[in-house]
Amino acid sequence: MDSYKDATDTSTVINFGTALEKAYPFGEYDEVKLLCLNIGRWPVAFEDPLSNVVTMYLFQLVLIIVVNRILVYLLKYLHQPRIVADIISGVILGPTLLARNQTYWKTVFPLSSLMTLIPMANIGIIYYTFLVGVEMNLSVIKRMGKKSIIIGLASVTVPFLVAFIATISLKNITLRTDRPVQFTREYKPSLQVLYLGVAFTVTTYSAVARILTELKLLNSAFGKMALSSAITADLCSWILLFVAILMGDETTEYTIAYWKVIICGVAFVLFCIFCCRPGIKYLLRLRKTSNGDHISLSFISFILAAVIFTSFLMDLIGIQPMFGAFVFGLSIPNGPLQIALIETLEDYVSGLLLPLYFLINGFRTNIWMISSANKRWKYLLGVIIVIFFAKLGVIALVAMFQNMRAREGTIIGLLLNTKGLVGIIILNIARDKKIFDAETFTILVFTMVATGAIACPLVMKLSQSAKSYSTYKTRTLQRISRTNAELRVLVCVHNPRNAQSAINLLESSNPTKASPMGVYALHLVELTDRASAMLVIHQPEKGNHVALNRTQAQSEHIVNAFRIYEQNTQSVFVQTLTAVSSYSTVHDDICNLAEDKRAAFIIIPFHKEKTVDGSMKVINPAFESINQNVLANAPCSVGILIDRGLVKVSNDNIHSQHIAMLFIGGPDDREALSYARRMAEHPDVSLTIYRFLPDEHADIPKQNYTQGAPLMLATNVEREKEIDDEFIREFRLKYVTNPSMVYTEMMVNDVNETVEAIRSIDDIHELYIVGRGNNMESELTAGLSEWSECPELGVIGDLLASTDFGGKMSILVVQQYIVVKTADGLETPRSNLSDQNLGFSRMSPPTMFSL
Repeated sequence: MDSYKDATDTSTVINFGTALEKAYPFGEYDEVKLLCLNIGRWPVAFEDPLSNVVTMYLFQLVLIIVVNRILVYLLKYLHQPRIVADIISGVILGPTLLARNQTYWKTVFPLSSLMTLIPMANIGIIYYTFLVGVEMNLSVIKRMGKKSIIIGLASVTVPFLVAFIATISLKNITLRTDRPVQFTREYKPSLQVLYLGVAFTVTTYSAVARILTELKLLNSAFGKMALSSAITADLCSWILLFVAILMGDETTEYTIAYWKVIICGVAFVLFCIFCCRPGIKYLLRLRKTSNGDHISLSFISFILAAVIFTSFLMDLIGIQPMFGAFVFGLSIPNGPLQIALIETLEDYVSGLLLPLYFLINGFRTNIWMISSANKRWKYLLGVIIVIFFAKLGVIALVAMFQNMRAREGTIIGLLLNTKGLVGIIILNIARDKKIFDAETFTILVFTMVATGAIACPLVMKLSQSAKSYSTYKTRTLQRISRTNAELRVLVCVHNPRNAQSAINLLESSNPTKASPMGVYALHLVELTDRASAMLVIHQPEKGNHVALNRTQAQSEHIVNAFRIYEQNTQSVFVQTLTAVSSYSTVHDDICNLAEDKRAAFIIIPFHKEKTVDGSMKVINPAFESINQNVLANAPCSVGILIDRGLVKVSNDNIHSQHIAMLFIGGPDDREALSYARRMAEHPDVSLTIYRFLPDEHADIPKQNYTQGAPLMLATNVEREKEIDDEFIREFRLKYVTNPSMVYTEMMVNDVNETVEAIRSIDDIHELYIVGRGNNMESELTAGLSEWSECPELGVIGDLLASTDFGGKMSILVVQQYIVVKTADGLETPRSNLSDQNLGFSRMSPPTMFSL
């Protein structure tokens, strides 16, 4: 080994060999380099700061993080997965683009800096694979259906078969034969089949889950199938990668040591399953006895140290260190420790360490090394395309044999064709073992970028086309009241308090055998970049288990509340769901779930809650935007519930609930009366209808009904009054003998008398039901909209909810669904309405979603 050290230099001499040189982009070196680095001496004034290894590392880290975050931000609007931005960020900084400039390359990324970058990047990979194992819930496999297993296995076997055929027909397509011997290795069909197959078989479960969540497809039929199939494919890929690495190790090939490595690897897996996992559970029980559910920092540090130890042990045996971290991650039991580890590691690993790995990957990716004269890369690209479409086609065919539509099968095939970070890791392992040369490696990296870039937009397009906007007639409460059909209600809640007030309202809604109720309770959880938020979706239901975090605890509280309501109420079916989504797009989730479940009524909580002193306090400003967007896009009628202590209706005649319905006129008021009528049929609920009519001698100026009010329609006011009169007449004739319903007409001359009449209503009523009044502004309420604080409540709802009104009653503001007939006869929400005050418009629901 050559060595060098300047007699006048105090730097430390560091030798390293070919393992590090493999990451250098400008070719492969057969001689060992000697690097002299300044370690431990900080630069003095006016000295080049990049001469210090620590300063150089910090500068490189800042550079890759900034480039990475910019790309993530930009590509997010193109609906690209995170892996695409990660790979491209490394390619930009590498020899494909910026590193073409030799001055930039030698200054910013000198060869000596790789000694720091590569170990930190590998540590990031070790902890990443550990997190993959932690997040993977093996108990799901026991509940996995036959369809998912068949699709998952098909997505693994077909690429291998195609790779085998390509290997036999084209022979060596992954290594150039015109290179010196020291740069290549002997061509072995088995290794080419394994690594090509694994590279294009791997499906990262967490990546598929993230894509489905972002596209609002996680609870669709094909979304569930894709997620379950991804688990099968992911586990098979890890097993095959383990076999491929063993076969590709030249030091242990087909010798006694080779079988020793296999035996030691299997023994380690069994040790983690039967010793580590029970041991960790035992330690958790001991700590729970003394510290409750709190996971101490020392225990987390112990687990993190064990990750490094198991990785070192695997490397000592002769297996890739990341396998030790992955298997040890699988041994972590579900529960508070799982969440604590994810929350401790994820931001650090994904934000700081993994960008370094993509930087190293970018160093090894050089598009200028692809020779146009050599046709071998064209054959390789053709094989990759054939593998892609073979995998896509077989998944679609298997899905069709499982009674799924071809479009849904294609979506599953596209999702399973997406490659996460594990795919890049496989390529780098094959590059290290000289199974792929630099040209092949570059082609495969760009191929993975291409498949990831086209998958999400295609899945979004196909899922939108697969969404059938079939007409279902029960979109309004008014239609339900005529047919006595099942009332399907989607209840949205943010916290347990919302759940209890919604349950109290539902208990008064009088479900019967003739007209039962189907309740879909949707817990709204804000989506963050942390995987712990995803666990609210994936965590299986158990009888008694510790809540994983605050969100999970709230979710369990909500689930239990609705489960008790279902058990204690007849003729009610309840299904609890969780939507993990960004607050800016969660209205899409609500609307699509309502469409999917054929809901006739959506109940959403008001963005304010009653405090101890009786005032209303804003919970979260984002909730107001959610409510506004739901009103604008809902495929059915919507109710906003303002809870001021709504009391549960009693079934033993101890407490009767008194409801007031304020009727001024219009579709929303008719819809509100339809729901009030249903509630009044409950034996312990009494309803008083207050209809406000203009005095025949009143001189009230006519209003302009075509502009100005929130979500207004240019309607024929006289026609609406005729419909109101007919609706009230039929209502009174039907319920004239019902003593629990009282009809009262209040004659007023102007808006001031309307307000005074509302104030004069007896305060015995615990719930007020009003229409939002989005179709017309009555002359009896003219001018009130100018003083509205919350336009989404309408003028009467805003008046009742205002602090000046001083009421203690709860309020339900109802908006009726109005349909617009399209050219093909389908019914969709109004799409030509815009609200100048709120800044949103009514549109047909976007992609299908349910959780």
